[in-house]
Amino acid sequence: MADETNHNEAGEVAPSTVEQQAPSVAEEHAPSTDSPVATDIPSANAPDPTALNPETSPNAAVEKTAAKKPAAKPAGDAAKPAAAKKEKAPALEDKPFGEFIQQDFMPALTAKLAKQGVEDLELTLAKEKIPVIGYADAPECSQIIGRWNDGWREFRVYFMQDNLQGPRGFSYAENKGKPSTIEPFLIDERKITLDLLLFGVVQRLNAQKWLVRN
Repeated sequence: MADETNHNEAGEVAPSTVEQQAPSVAEEHAPSTDSPVATDIPSANAPDPTALNPETSPNAAVEKTAAKKPAAKPAGDAAKPAAAKKEKAPALEDKPFGEFIQQDFMPALTAKLAKQGVEDLELTLAKEKIPVIGYADAPECSQIIGRWNDGWREFRVYFMQDNLQGPRGFSYAENKGKPSTIEPFLIDERKITLDLLLFGVVQRLNAQKWLVRN
């Protein structure tokens, strides 16, 4: 039996398994081209795509997810409206005229004149004609009437419109007589307050020397 001819002896080189497969593998996964092209041939040095940051690496396998909106707060956690400011108490002078005179002015005037030595003061609020010559035809108006020394000294504060800020007048009388004149009262003040009324009466009585001995 003749010996089989050796490829090397015959001048032929037997192709290896790798060399036989290389052309088909190369053509399938790495086609020839003049420009670099990425292939899907696995490499021992390739990073794990699942471990990459999708924000920085295009090879990352993890898909980006839409940013989650913060959960809405329940109704109970809604911001509470700011506490309403405490309303300022109305001024004494904002009371109805009659209430202010009887509840605030007359008691305060009695106390103030008592400190000036007037201990038997009688104060009344009346609505009547002005007892002054020349005012016979004038309509009735509210008057604060003050008397002491058994009526020998008297003063009146007139409010023509039942309004603190309206026209005002002042008169006085001695020896149980009638006042002969009526004069404007606190006409230079833009807004009348309790303190101004008290100051005006005391100042006017001092001008008559009824409160201070000289």
